[in-house]
Amino acid sequence: MIIHALLAGTLTFTGAPPAGSEEVTRSLDRFLRTRPGPVTAMVKDLRTGRSYRYHRHERLITASGAKVQILMALLLKTPWAKLGKAARHDASIMIRHSDNHAADRLWERIGKAPGFTRAGRAFGLKHTAGVPGDCLDLYCWGITKTSAEDQVRLMSALVRESSPLPAAERARVRSLMGGVVDGQDWGVSAGACKGERTELKNGWLKRVSTKRWAVTSVGLIAGRYAVAVLTEGSAEAGDGIATVEGVVRRLMLRFRAAC
Repeated sequence: MIIHALLAGTLTFTGAPPAGSEEVTRSLDRFLRTRPGPVTAMVKDLRTGRSYRYHRHERLITASGAKVQILMALLLKTPWAKLGKAARHDASIMIRHSDNHAADRLWERIGKAPGFTRAGRAFGLKHTAGVPGDCLDLYCWGITKTSAEDQVRLMSALVRESSPLPAAERARVRSLMGGVVDGQDWGVSAGACKGERTELKNGWLKRVSTKRWAVTSVGLIAGRYAVAVLTEGSAEAGDGIATVEGVVRRLMLRFRAAC
């Protein structure tokens, strides 16, 4: 059950005027009041540093959103130009098609949970660690718990020049995220204005224990706004997608000037 309170949302500013933290929080609270399960979200303007966090202390699972970190961990170890044909193919279909078997193979290649966690630390993640054990064919990377703030940190690492990932590798990750197949381009894209490029990775996973869906979306809008929305508890995947997109629209509507 979501605890609704204005203090659940926080807004910080660096060189930008206030956008109304309380108004954003009230809007999200109204929208989520009839939707089940916990939700956490964050948006950050990477030019100004202005950010908003909703239920910042929630820790929810990544589902297939973890595949971005798997790819970034891979490219920290081996530049794209030095990867073999099979690894490149796995990387491409893991992001563009959300292929789970490709993710399993690359999970092994990066050193499973320890390698995943080390890469996260390199990118400044504070609340995200790989699930230990043999995850092949079980998609254990998908039950990695994370925070919306960590996912925004990861997206930020794809843009900032001081990122531990070189420019060519950042461009490769963003290119793949910008080319997800039709039918998987929902989520963060709901907050983009017409003509704006969106680079994203979505996740959807049915919990064995509850039979409910975790649905997530992380990405970049126009290379400027880093956005993350994590949800759990939807009866159907489509309901979770509607929740994610409703949150994204309300975040971006109040976070920046109208399209």
